[in-house]
Amino acid sequence: MSEAAEEARGDGADAVEAVAPVVPAGPVELDVEHETHYEYGSAVEQAHHLAYLRPCQDAHQQLQDHHLSIQPQPASRHVQCDVYGNTRTCFSLAEPHAELRVTAHSRVSLTPRHAGFDPARTPPWEQVRERLAFRAGGVFEPAAEFSFASPFVPMHAELRAYARASFRPGRSLGEAAVELMRRIHRDFRYDSASTEISTPVLEAFEQRVGVCQDFAHVMIGCLRALGLAARYISGYLLTEPLPGQPRLVGADASHAWVAVWCPVLDAEGTEQGEPVWLELDPTNDCLAETRHVRLAVGRDYGDVTPLRGVIRGGGKHTLVVRVTTRPVETTV
Repeated sequence: MSEAAEEARGDGADAVEAVAPVVPAGPVELDVEHETHYEYGSAVEQAHHLAYLRPCQDAHQQLQDHHLSIQPQPASRHVQCDVYGNTRTCFSLAEPHAELRVTAHSRVSLTPRHAGFDPARTPPWEQVRERLAFRAGGVFEPAAEFSFASPFVPMHAELRAYARASFRPGRSLGEAAVELMRRIHRDFRYDSASTEISTPVLEAFEQRVGVCQDFAHVMIGCLRALGLAARYISGYLLTEPLPGQPRLVGADASHAWVAVWCPVLDAEGTEQGEPVWLELDPTNDCLAETRHVRLAVGRDYGDVTPLRGVIRGGGKHTLVVRVTTRPVETTV
């Protein structure tokens, strides 16, 4: 058995214009079509695949419709929920096949995730770090699970040093995280051919170039190196065509961004409600709102790869991925 090439790594659509972290209007309905097509040099005798292609559903993202088509028809197929609450589809093919086509059609309704959020009304980042730190006999904070190293995001002193420029003593977590996002956007260059799935996060950091997977991993590594909780989000981004040009079908790709665990304060400085996962897109210098469709959350890319698998046979293969994200057309 050999591992099949992984389908998509958050290569992301080309970076859109930098925007301030403000909340856009909503709700918004989006259609997403995600097609993956493998062609093998020789027949694959047997294959087992795992797909994270069903969008999340929560208070700010409602899944209106979803259909997953797999050709050839799998011998077995089942849907399950993983440890992070994501829906995944496991399927196996037992007959020889020369190609595999997996197409996911989804429709989601999005409302602003961070309406009314003020980065200044968050606690000092050191206070949040202390709350996440383990102490024998102390209260365990579940978000602390995302403050440790993971396979794609090990701890590096270089990332901690880079983050320190934003996380000055006593600064609010929200303001520091937004500034870190903006610095990464400013200091790093997006290049779809610059890195591979296996490129270490420190290499992307040192080269200051990568794709949105790398941007997300760098930012997560910076936050975790300071003792903060950050998780990886895979999904899609609605991109706008150039003025006067039609929206391109299949031109987009999967995307990736970051969520940092962030308590919120009221006007008197008292913690208000449950902490939020503040979603930041360093590739595009913006909050993740109604242009961002969430597929799955995890520690890093390896937890939520859109499609991966193990195959017997196949030889060399070619892979084509097409993603189209577009607003739902409405009529009055």
